Amino acid sequence: MSLKGKTIFMTGGSRGIGLAIGVRAARDGANVAIAAKTAEPHKHLPGTIYTAARAIEDAGGHALPIVCDVRNDQQVYAAVERTVQTFGGIDLLLNNASAISLTGTLETDMKRYDLMHQITARGTFLTSKACIPHLKHTANPHVLNMSPPLDLRAKWLGRHVAYTSAKLGMAMCTLGMAEEFRADGIAFNSLWPRTGIATAAIEFAVSGAEGMRGCRTVDIMADAAYVIFNKNAREFTGNFLIDDLVLYEAGERDFDKYRVDPSYDLGGGDYLIPDDMGPPPGVTLKRLPPKAPT
Repeated sequence: MSLKGKTIFMTGGSRGIGLAIGVRAARDGANVAIAAKTAEPHKHLPGTIYTAARAIEDAGGHALPIVCDVRNDQQVYAAVERTVQTFGGIDLLLNNASAISLTGTLETDMKRYDLMHQITARGTFLTSKACIPHLKHTANPHVLNMSPPLDLRAKWLGRHVAYTSAKLGMAMCTLGMAEEFRADGIAFNSLWPRTGIATAAIEFAVSGAEGMRGCRTVDIMADAAYVIFNKNAREFTGNFLIDDLVLYEAGERDFDKYRVDPSYDLGGGDYLIPDDMGPPPGVTLKRLPPKAPT
């Protein structure tokens, strides 16, 4: 498997999972366009498109940082065209940009609701629409959406309907576009983590520093995305995928290496995941026993 010479257009990749996927591809010598808003450091979150670009270059890839708000049609189309002019085309699209607010209906103000739906659902549709004409002209084109399986059970929507419905909007793009562009050979798939993933955004918005200890690292999502991007696009499309299941099928057996703190139970486990997509054989989400002294 190799992504050498491939060009990835990535939204929201200045930090976290998106950056990890970009760095993983860069180790092969991939080109990575980072289309995100963060040109200046956030007061709470580390990283900008420029620090991300340096990390990608340091890993062996070629980076193109682009200031881009995925809510803005003109900026998205301009970013896509700049990527094509710089690298000669687009092979892979990673719809990673998202906004999160795990609040109930009465606690969710409409500005936050609009932000989640405009970035997460509309942004995925818009960026896909802008990239598809270029993906049609490349070998093995993939679109990967960072969304959960399309599971409409009330127990998930009932927790925080605004955020969950925005994420399910991404999932509907996966299912619908996989069918719409099947004849063009463009793969559309979704990838979702089984557990919490240790990112600064999650620490700040969801779990806090203590909650991060019950997470897996961003590397598990990066490794899973790498496997997906190397699959035959005409044969592998319309799938809703869980990170550890992707890697288990690819031959990985050591999932403990992805734990932030082995002495903690892994959080999440079934969040937005159907009952028939349980952990791989032999993989536990419980804390690990302490290692015997040597």
